[in-house]
Amino acid sequence: MEQPHGTTPCTPCPPRKVSVLSATLLRRIATPKKAIAGVTLAAATTGFLFASAPAQAASTSGSAKAIAQQKISNSAQFSCFDKIVSHESGWNPNATNASTGAYGLVQALPANKMASAGSDWKSNPATQIEWGVKYMNDRYGSACGAWDHWQANGWY
Repeated sequence: MEQPHGTTPCTPCPPRKVSVLSATLLRRIATPKKAIAGVTLAAATTGFLFASAPAQAASTSGSAKAIAQQKISNSAQFSCFDKIVSHESGWNPNATNASTGAYGLVQALPANKMASAGSDWKSNPATQIEWGVKYMNDRYGSACGAWDHWQANGWY
């Protein structure tokens, strides 16, 4: 025998009515694209704007990291490079700082400085990595020197 709803036990419980607002909210939470849009909005309010990217963004970041691992054979130097890029762009080669215009994996400023590594600097993570490694080596002696500076100053 079924008991009234709200008492225990209740098998099966009668269906509950869900408001239109609740249903809409649940659909938005469950929709990954809208969740990503919310994260992007939050990031934009903190000074970062991530350019819209195709659905393969996760594989792009994975492949960018793999490219960096190939270019930086020293595991300690790669670890430092990884920490910087993770903080600066989250491994998004299209990351743009809305307030400064810094761009790419390593957040070059001005962004077009990366053209010295190749004309495809806007879209090719390998070119951005090549430029970033050279910049870190020239300015800080290594990626770990750049990471030490980043930790002390919050930028490199």
